[in-house]
Amino acid sequence: MSKSQMTRVWIASLVGSSIEWFDYFLYGTVAALVFNQMFFAAEDPTVGLMLAYASFALAFFIRPLGGIIFSHIGDRIGRKKTLVLTLTIMGVATVLMGLLPTYEAIGVAAPILLITLRLIQGIGIGGEWGGSVLLAVEYAPKDKRGFFGAFPQMGVTIGMFLGSGALTFITSVVSPEAFVAWGWRIPFIASALLVVFGLWIRKGLDETPSFKKVQESGNIPKLPIVDIFKTQWKEVFIAVGGKVVETAPFYIFATFIVSYGTNNLGFSNTEVLVAVMIATIITTILMPFMGGLSDKFGRKKVYIFGTVAMLLYAFPYFWLLEQRTFATLLIATILGLGIIWAPITAVLGTMFSEIFDAKVRYTGVSLGYQIGAAVAGGTAPLVATALLVQFTIPISQ
Repeated sequence: MSKSQMTRVWIASLVGSSIEWFDYFLYGTVAALVFNQMFFAAEDPTVGLMLAYASFALAFFIRPLGGIIFSHIGDRIGRKKTLVLTLTIMGVATVLMGLLPTYEAIGVAAPILLITLRLIQGIGIGGEWGGSVLLAVEYAPKDKRGFFGAFPQMGVTIGMFLGSGALTFITSVVSPEAFVAWGWRIPFIASALLVVFGLWIRKGLDETPSFKKVQESGNIPKLPIVDIFKTQWKEVFIAVGGKVVETAPFYIFATFIVSYGTNNLGFSNTEVLVAVMIATIITTILMPFMGGLSDKFGRKKVYIFGTVAMLLYAFPYFWLLEQRTFATLLIATILGLGIIWAPITAVLGTMFSEIFDAKVRYTGVSLGYQIGAAVAGGTAPLVATALLVQFTIPISQ
């Protein structure tokens, strides 16, 4: 493969993942700022917030279904076609969210439609991540899999940066009332442009060398989901555990902080979004470096280093937030999301890819990742909010 073709592969794995997560994180952020008021109307604002977060969590539980559906296609028909499908589904759902009437306009139909589109988003993202990772890892030279496997992971933070950046810009140029009324819709609708670009990049790709070998051998499984639990069920559970460790702290740093920082600590929406945005820039820069370290020292060592650091940082993180200054908010978010989380997430995709056989690899990595995300990621902001309501003292205490 030529250098230009290889470059297109890396861009496709990065850009596609970035677009998917731009769409996905828009929901997580706007749920805390708008949806609790406009779609989940309740007399108690905390109840509205918890309902909004519950809708955020629902998609995490549908993601394993998306993983099963699209990994079946990916292991039987090919990675490329699957990635085009997932991107299209995700993009359409996001644009439609931006066009939805509110609870005031159509009543209970509004939250029902919003949740339906959220579930469709979850199905799309359920198949997206595994394909992006395999696109990068299966094309990479053996001694650089860690480095290139970090590219799809960079898409997570780039997507989040784009989402946070769009919302930061809008909240800085329109009044809070205008943002709640119509401003939040702009990035949802504008995401259509990103989707078109992502589809153009992906349609110019060929299938990965690993999948071609499986095709040539005629060893394509009829039911990958059955084969994976017959032959590699232990690896699926290892992947689930690995994802749980990575996901829960990430959604505290990236999603829960939006409502906690604004509602409980007195920060403005813009201050919190800027802190998150800066942290995502730092972790994006660090990811390929951490992936390269895993090529040199091993995935396990890099992953464990990050996990131990995360455990030690839990209480200092909330202590810094409780100082209630923008400087300590920025430091807390950069340390957690920007630095400590980077080695854990950078090696995740490559680590998962290397433990599964090529013929069922899409299914294996997707199941492990999406089940782990369902267990930890979707519930982290919801549980944190419930604890905050239950105990009238800061979470750090």
